[in-house]
Amino acid sequence: MKISRRSFLAAMAAGAASTHATALLAADLPESLKVLGKRKGLNVGNAIGGRYFSDPAYKALMARECNMLVAENEGKWQALEPRQGQYNFGPADAMYAWAREQGMLVRGHNLVWQEAKWLPKWVNEFDFGAQPSKAAEALLRKHIVTVCSHFGDAIHSYDVVNEAVDPKTGGLRANVFTERMGALEQIDLSFRLAKEHAPKAQLVYNDYMRGDEGSAKHREGVLKLLHDLKSRGTPVHALGLQSHIGSWDDVSNGSKGQREWRKFLDEVTGMGLDLLITEFDVNDRKLPADVATRDAGVAALAKDYLDVTLSYKQCKDFLLWGMADHTSWLQEWKEAPRTDGQKMRPTPFDDQLRAKPLRDAIAAAIKAAPVRS
Repeated sequence: MKISRRSFLAAMAAGAASTHATALLAADLPESLKVLGKRKGLNVGNAIGGRYFSDPAYKALMARECNMLVAENEGKWQALEPRQGQYNFGPADAMYAWAREQGMLVRGHNLVWQEAKWLPKWVNEFDFGAQPSKAAEALLRKHIVTVCSHFGDAIHSYDVVNEAVDPKTGGLRANVFTERMGALEQIDLSFRLAKEHAPKAQLVYNDYMRGDEGSAKHREGVLKLLHDLKSRGTPVHALGLQSHIGSWDDVSNGSKGQREWRKFLDEVTGMGLDLLITEFDVNDRKLPADVATRDAGVAALAKDYLDVTLSYKQCKDFLLWGMADHTSWLQEWKEAPRTDGQKMRPTPFDDQLRAKPLRDAIAAAIKAAPVRS
């Protein structure tokens, strides 16, 4: 008997067991993305935040579609140690435990978010004393060792350093650590500490460069950083491609942007590095208000981008940054909103957890991708 999606949601609202709810959902949707991904050697995941971790319907959808989890904010330094020496591992522990129960891999995001405004306030105000370089190294060491030791082998892959390159200049961002240790030195040490204390984890540099002309300096800066790290013997294993794509990108079939993106990925993989799509969504701010037209445009942008990026066998992980529209950070991002007041539709499922054309585009791109070894 075919079970409707409405029945599934009603069951979830009534507090049905997650295993039963997942079975109902499976009766009404095509093959899950994680099943499609498994055939190609590709992990499929999602970022989930605390307020949606308590939503059983959303978690059931994620469990059905994904075999990898990343905490949206709960694994960041600000959340883990909001005040010096006062740790709050509980929310991340709960998420990671649930992921393991579901047979999911876990990504750690992130050990160091490089831009100063994203470090804890107490870190930016820290008194580094008479030997600032040694004090900075000690503080960084304590943080990375504490986090890696706490989570142990639960973390399959770490974003060790996040967004170290200034997209406007291509240079390395400054913070309290770089000012006392040197930027490249601080990044190198972060990776070495992660390697020592999370020896089984994949170690990733994560950033949001794109293939369009406006991202040229960003791409150049990321490539220089990766080359510099490799020349030092830094244990960096992969580049995380945040993939917050949108209608401003020039990454489509036959375009200069697509060629530039391939050139960029060729150089990264030529260093022996793997790739990950770590934070995928589609900003629809320049697409028409009409829902059908907009959804079709979002799907087309996604398919163009994913067909290129997933064609690289070195890309073995694909993670969404929110699976349903109401969970997306873009709904609250004031830097690039829709000017017509409409809500964004950037994810593969709508507010009612109904599949959209974007999900079909993702599925099609996975099916078209080559098999990973």
